[in-house]
Amino acid sequence: MNRTLVRRAMLAGVTLLATLAVASACSNAGTDRGTPTGPGSGSAFNDADVALAQMMIMHRQQGVEMAALAQTRAADPQLRQVAAQIKADQDQQIATMMGWLATWDQPTTQPGGHNMSGMSGVPGMMADQEMAQLRGATGADFDRMFARMMIAHHNGSMQVCRDLQGTGSNAGAKALASTIEQSQAAEVAALQGILDRL
Repeated sequence: MNRTLVRRAMLAGVTLLATLAVASACSNAGTDRGTPTGPGSGSAFNDADVALAQMMIMHRQQGVEMAALAQTRAADPQLRQVAAQIKADQDQQIATMMGWLATWDQPTTQPGGHNMSGMSGVPGMMADQEMAQLRGATGADFDRMFARMMIAHHNGSMQVCRDLQGTGSNAGAKALASTIEQSQAAEVAALQGILDRL
């Protein structure tokens, strides 16, 4: 499973870079699309900010689903505690990014109406089959599966956050990306520690 996750993460990284290149080109070489006013908007935004917010909302929604499963199914108390923190953080991040998109007068999904299963090209996103396996797991098997999957999920998210630093123009989005990268690095370390002792 680890080998599959690594291979898929590498392929997803290539897909993300292509998406960012298209978004950057569409934004006229980084030209800002406007200077919105409102909570958290911070500055002008470009197409890369919009595309990444849309992708991250879907990414976060899957993370929240995984964390909610862990709160009721995980056998390990520390794992349940980490999952509760992940859910709280990601619920807030979804609300923040949806608020930005509303302020920017942009849809919360990319053109074509991507749904969860259609977002497998986003780094760290789990396939439908993997989510089904997680939903069906119990006890220590669930704990190990959740820890591995959430580590991969977080690593993908951190990759998206690093890419935003070089492609986006919105100050609020860049600040959130930096916060996410730092907090998720700490959560990955905690999850790896749990996985090592399971």
